[in-house]
Amino acid sequence: MTSPGQSLAFIFYLLIVIIMIIRRAHTTDSSRLPHSLLQLGLFCARNSPRGLGCSGEDPARWAPGLPGSLPGVGTCPCAAGLSVWPSRAAAMDSASLVEELQLRVRELEEALARERGGGQGQRARIERMSPEVTDSNPYSRLMALKRMGIVKDYEKIRTFTVAVIGVGGVGSVTAEMLTRCGIGKLLLFDYDKVELANMNRLFFQPHQAGQSKVQAAEHTLRNINPDVQFEVHNYNITTVDNFQHFMDRISYGGLEEGKPIDLVLSCVDNFEARMAINTACNELGQTWMESGVSENAVSGHIQLIIPGESACFACAPPLVVAANIDEKTLKREGVCAASLPTTMGVVAGILVQNVLKFLLNFGTVSYYLGYNAMQDFFPTMAMKPNPYCNDKNCRKQQEAYKSLQEKKAAQPKQVVVEQEEEIVHEDNDWGIELVSEVSEEELKAASGPLPDLPKGITVAYTIPNKEENVVAGETTVAESEESLEELMAKMKNM
Repeated sequence: MTSPGQSLAFIFYLLIVIIMIIRRAHTTDSSRLPHSLLQLGLFCARNSPRGLGCSGEDPARWAPGLPGSLPGVGTCPCAAGLSVWPSRAAAMDSASLVEELQLRVRELEEALARERGGGQGQRARIERMSPEVTDSNPYSRLMALKRMGIVKDYEKIRTFTVAVIGVGGVGSVTAEMLTRCGIGKLLLFDYDKVELANMNRLFFQPHQAGQSKVQAAEHTLRNINPDVQFEVHNYNITTVDNFQHFMDRISYGGLEEGKPIDLVLSCVDNFEARMAINTACNELGQTWMESGVSENAVSGHIQLIIPGESACFACAPPLVVAANIDEKTLKREGVCAASLPTTMGVVAGILVQNVLKFLLNFGTVSYYLGYNAMQDFFPTMAMKPNPYCNDKNCRKQQEAYKSLQEKKAAQPKQVVVEQEEEIVHEDNDWGIELVSEVSEEELKAASGPLPDLPKGITVAYTIPNKEENVVAGETTVAESEESLEELMAKMKNM
């Protein structure tokens, strides 16, 4: 336990350190410094093994002009850590130092949130999805899909694991949508960092600039839905060492460790990474979905790829792959692709919609769905695999799928008799019933004679016969040639 005097002394020391750092910032790259007072305080607390009131070296080493330690407080060893921090920062890369500090802050924030049972502004974890319609239930609107008959068992969403490769304009929004839908586990792969140039897109915020995309995304997504499990990997999947680890996580990174994941989503922006994902999924027989947005930012697409059943990415390769051109040679210095948050949001939306339909088994799953923003055109198609595909694993998967289909065809077919369900009108709160306003007698009386027509042809309606429609005992008014004005004048004289 620390006394109020010790706490005040620690704050005094901390303020002096901040003043020294601010003065040093004039000659030091500001990106090396923590961006908030809270982060600096947590940095000190992180490096102090005993917290406030710990004993260590004389603060005069790191704060010139201080007359030694204050009475009853001693010296915080984190001060000694800060004494060498400027010299160490001069030798370290500024980005790596900022990332290290942010990682420590995030660890402390998560530990604090766990201690508080959810933390301030963050809800506690929910063990079971509830259909209860209350303002405090984050799953009530999702569970309504089950009540309305759209999805048979929405709770099953929590049993699935999805990997998102590429946490950029499409991938970050995709990850956020899946998190809000309550997916069981998300694996995020990316090696890039958040830049201010990415602020035209959705999801990321300016204060996250400099952070790795996967770590910044995890921090945001965990606050949105703490029920989701997250696993992040900050590396390039196309390198030899990382590719093998990437395949291992697809095979064993499921919700239950040691089991494969359920779906891979490609949200990358280059063909090299797409081909790497295609190679891995063909070898493992892993179903995946590919997505992309054009360089002019006004079109995009999604594609479901089931190895052996549908065309893989190498079966019908784009021009860059077909021509065996190095993609890097196509990029010019000072020229970047256009990017619209609207197009990327639309592509991410239809991608996640397809994911939900595929995992929860409702609606029609699209094998290929394009989007042309200029004409609001959504082309769809299904592409069969190329038997001469350059990927040997794709050809192997095709043979396995063909053999499986032959075995199914050889089995006797079971005839399923579908029973027609009786149509029952549900009761409503207002007691409204649908009844006919015309009786059967009136309907027969209003029908005229049927004409003689060839076999198989019927009339849509008949012309009533005036003489036959007169009911016995009912008097009718004879037709008159008089005008309406003359008839009204007679009525006035009556």
